Amino acid sequence: MQSTMDLPDLFSGFAAETIDVGEARLFCRVGGRDDAPPVVLVHGYPQTHVEWHRIAGALAQDFRIVLPDLRGYGWSSVPPDRPGHAAYSKRTMAEDIVRLMEKLGHVHFAYVGHDRGARVGYRLALDHPGRLSRLALLDIVPTAAMWSGMDARLAMKVYHWLFLAQPAPLPETLIGSRHAAYLDHTLASWTKARDLSAFDRGALAHYHAFFGVPERLHATCEDYRAGATIDRALDEETLAAGRTIGCPTLVLWGSSGIPADGGTASDVGTMEDGGTVEDGPLAAWRSFADDLRGAPIDSGHFLPEENPEATLAALVPFLKGED
Repeated sequence: MQSTMDLPDLFSGFAAETIDVGEARLFCRVGGRDDAPPVVLVHGYPQTHVEWHRIAGALAQDFRIVLPDLRGYGWSSVPPDRPGHAAYSKRTMAEDIVRLMEKLGHVHFAYVGHDRGARVGYRLALDHPGRLSRLALLDIVPTAAMWSGMDARLAMKVYHWLFLAQPAPLPETLIGSRHAAYLDHTLASWTKARDLSAFDRGALAHYHAFFGVPERLHATCEDYRAGATIDRALDEETLAAGRTIGCPTLVLWGSSGIPADGGTASDVGTMEDGGTVEDGPLAAWRSFADDLRGAPIDSGHFLPEENPEATLAALVPFLKGED
């Protein structure tokens, strides 16, 4: 795997650190004023912290920004598997983020997550009440809602949920022989334009560098195996217990993103929460969050890279408490 020193630096003015959080060591970029309100931004699949490169500098003008790679992704360490896929559950990944932020001196902070990082974020809010000042979730609905709404239309859109969750080493073997082609297809197919034009060449180099490493490819599959088992079970337990996210929550989704285009946005909400099509993904979140707001962004799945201006315009007032 290439060193970060061999790849483009897309974060001018940000420091690079690797922090021991117990079972894992998380690589992160840190920028902004030391005395500014802390915000952690956590990436999704199949990316790294680099996905925030188009908005991190602007956010650093007002906030202390922390950009970690999730365990198994990017340049963070790859902890060994545990029974039941627990090593890559969103509960475990959330504990990593809590410890990371504590090591950096932040007990209370805001959280912005995209895709898998958003799933880590809402689990963190539920498992660690009082930690988060604000929570922003980009282009997802809850894991339990995804699985309960998994009809033929959605399965065709998010086939990777079923494929990556298959027992090892099937997906690892099939992807490993053509990992670059698989990565490019996945990224392109989830954009509004259905091509790679939204991505900076330097960012793509970062994504390719980590995705071709066998143990990291395996970790990403374990992430999805956890999603099909322990993460779904935790969501269902949370719903049964009536626990909700205790901080203001913003949901942003791409107008041509996965929840909007895959059918989960309105279908799950309408069935379970009495929502309407106009609610979009918000309907699916009402059982999880009381203080909820949201809006679509003109984008596919990758909001921070496809439409950074609109993403910033939605995030900054929310994070400042001006919404």
